[in-house]
Amino acid sequence: MVAAGLGAIVCSVGVASATTASYPLGRGTGGCSVFPKSSPWHEKVADLPVSPLSNEYIASIGADLNLHPDFGHERAYGIPYAVVPAGQPKVAIHFTAYGSQSNPGPYPIPAGAPVEGGQSASGDRHVIVLAQGTCKLYELWDAYPQADGSWDAGSGAVFNLRSDKLRPNGWTSADAAGLSIFAGLIRYDEIKRGYINHAIRFTVPETQAGFIHPATHFASSSTNPDLPPMGLRLRLESSYPIATFPRTDRIILQAMKTYGLIVADNGSPWFFQGATDPRWNDNVLDALKTVPGSAFQVVETGPILHTG
Repeated sequence: MVAAGLGAIVCSVGVASATTASYPLGRGTGGCSVFPKSSPWHEKVADLPVSPLSNEYIASIGADLNLHPDFGHERAYGIPYAVVPAGQPKVAIHFTAYGSQSNPGPYPIPAGAPVEGGQSASGDRHVIVLAQGTCKLYELWDAYPQADGSWDAGSGAVFNLRSDKLRPNGWTSADAAGLSIFAGLIRYDEIKRGYINHAIRFTVPETQAGFIHPATHFASSSTNPDLPPMGLRLRLESSYPIATFPRTDRIILQAMKTYGLIVADNGSPWFFQGATDPRWNDNVLDALKTVPGSAFQVVETGPILHTG
């Protein structure tokens, strides 16, 4: 975060006991659907009209640059999450940057919850926890555990996975666009089942001071209309050939044709995110790095908003 689905998925997940050293990486969704089918995350974009600024947006991201999967089999790559039981004790959250736009604590963050990049990492340090039973999603940005069990965090957001209600206009989340991070991650469990049915979050180098729902926040002062707003949706052109890619990549690329990409943050061009999981095959994912930005189109999903 620079300034910061899954349909009716029902997966059973066992939750191991937390330790102060390490909490297990999450798998599945804890028996929860990740937002209703009516959510914009599940909107099919294959037949939506192309934006008249599609070429300009793509050029600003990098038409001659390629996709980059920002995840892999090593624990330091991707964005991890934890699935916790409904009764997980809640702890205090002390916000250090965007407290007025954050949902107040306490949050059920266990000791040793996985931190993006590892416990000693710098960077965005996202922490994501999904609570079974309540189907609440808790997401932190710039999160640091404290000796008393509480956490310091730049910002935080709580999402009810049974509702498609958006955050207030002008509010960030743990993501610059005000979106849920978890909803836009590619999970290995989705590859196992054979399809992804939601938009995929990705980053772009520069954005304009505007957002398109379901995004609710921007992280830019630029008024350049050729720069993408937060929440912009892109799709891989239907004619782009994917038959020769490995199975994992075909599933991902088909999702990019059907549900598309969504601008979620400022960052490296065409970097798209998946959940941390040792089952990823890095060699297979690397084949996605051959897909150029010029193979994408920007589609129209709603007006650009500039204020809360």
